[in-house]
Parts: sequence; structure tokens; C-alpha cells
Amino acid sequence: MTHDRDAHAPGGDGPASGAAADPARRWRELAPETVLLDGFHALKHALRFGARVPLALTEDRPGALALAADLAPDLTATLDALLEPVPSGTLARLVPRPHPTGVAALAVRASGQAAALRADGPRTAPLVVLDDPRHLGNIGAVIRVAAGCGAAGVLTTGTVDPWHPNVLRAGAGLHFATAVERRTVAGLPAGPLYALDPDGADLRTRTLPDDALLAFGSERRGLSPELRARADHIVALPMRPQVSSYNLATSVAITLYHWLAQTPPA
Repeated sequence: MTHDRDAHAPGGDGPASGAAADPARRWRELAPETVLLDGFHALKHALRFGARVPLALTEDRPGALALAADLAPDLTATLDALLEPVPSGTLARLVPRPHPTGVAALAVRASGQAAALRADGPRTAPLVVLDDPRHLGNIGAVIRVAAGCGAAGVLTTGTVDPWHPNVLRAGAGLHFATAVERRTVAGLPAGPLYALDPDGADLRTRTLPDDALLAFGSERRGLSPELRARADHIVALPMRPQVSSYNLATSVAITLYHWLAQTPPA
């Protein structure tokens, strides 16, 4: 999408007063109905995967456009039209922790990818299920891994919102590259569920089907009894003796790589 930057910039021909001319005020009006894209890289990824971004602000417009030219030349024109300059210190009043790139944006929470979870027909990639995760950074890291590996989505159970601002920050805007939803165990989609647990069969002895649900327990308590009862298969990651565990995102990455390695690259 594009945005009429000159209509609101100092010296432009558009209106120069009221909410339309005040990016900070428009930010506060939009914030309750949108999600925060924190930093240039989050905005870059969100735009690449079709996010609707009604407002994007920068305290260093030349620097942000230089980053675009270097790292995202496919988005240079889009960002040139979208980014609105604001004075230094503005973002500190609008976001909890301004990103070093001096960029922040608001996006409409995605629903199109999530709708694919309810569509008829077989899935062509596994779904990652996080059972009552607690660490916001871990959830965001898992979403980055899932997006990079082409997973069908990331579903979480429990009370944590997977679209929390801290999850979005850790996910670097890649929520828009896959489906991200909170579900109950009873509300999980159909498909064979492979639950990861140290007492399971070695993952290397199993072939993961494309429509699998890959379930990972919480960082402290592991799999809940409800999800374990729903599992069709219990599998374990290979691990050197006396090493207690992998990080959650690492566990997801190993499992998805095992799925990817089953099919030779095109």
C-alpha cells in the first residue's frame, strides 16, 4: 500500500493541522485495533507477505531508505511512499522500547493465513503446536523458524497471546508469512499429532507426513496430559547423554528440518 507522505509533511500542500497532520495522534488512534511492527526488519517482512500497514513512522528517513536500498530493494518504492518522518524522541513516547533502526509501524492483524487452517483439503506442510508456552521471545523465535521452513502455521494453547508485541518483535514481522493462532487442544485441526517428549521414539526413525501436527511442551512443564492423550505418536529428539534439553525454537527447527530433509529440493 502507499501513503501520501507529502500531504502531512512540513511544507507539504495538504492539511497542516488536526489529527490528519499529527502522526503521533493518528498512531494512538490506530494502536488499539492494530499490532506493532517494531523496527525496519519487522516492517520489511510484514510488507513482503501482504500485511496492511496504515501507518509507518521513522526518526531517520534517509537511514531507513538506505537500509531498504541495501536489504530490501524490492520494497524501496513502497517504503518511500509509506514512511512518515517524525522528530527524534517521538517513538519513545509511542512504543515501549524503540528499535535501533528508528522505525515503527502499525499493521492490521492477519486473518487470511489463519483462514487456511479451516479450509477443506489436505495440508501440504506441518503445523507447529506450542502447548502452553510462557516465554514470549521463544514463541517469536518459533514463528521465525516456522516461516523460514514453510510450516503451515504456529498454534499455541494456554493464555499467552501469540500476537503479543514482544512476540511480534521476536518474530521480526514473520507472523504475516504463516498462520498464527491461539487454540484449545480440543480445537486443534485434524491430522496425525506427533508429540515431542524425551521418552518417545527417536525422531530419525519416523517419517513425518505433510499434514502432521508437531506438538512441543512448555518450557518448564512439558506436554500437558490433555495434549499427550491427543497424540498419535510420541517422538524424541536425538541428544547427547547428560545434555538436559534444547531451547524450544531449536527443538522446532530440528523437527522441521527432519521433515524438510525427507523431500529432495526441487
